[in-house]
Amino acid sequence: MTDTIRHDAQNQRYELDLKGETAFIGYSRAGNQLILNTTQVPPPLEGRGIAARLTAHVLEEARREGLKIVPLCSYSAAYIRRHPDQADLLA
Repeated sequence: MTDTIRHDAQNQRYELDLKGETAFIGYSRAGNQLILNTTQVPPPLEGRGIAARLTAHVLEEARREGLKIVPLCSYSAAYIRRHPDQADLLA
């Protein structure tokens, strides 16, 4: 996939547009914490690794910015459990 994930800071989302559909991770901020509230992938895009790609991107951004992650979203929590090398990002 060569499509670009973009950060929509105004709406507190990381988004990826594909084939007229938008997948996103919604978040909020509290100090140095990035609280991942929801991961949404439209049904036509499910099963293509898009949620994983979005989550990996958000975690990279958090690491680069020195933020800690609070994974309230069940998908992001499961992703971090499956990738223990990312556990140091947990708040």
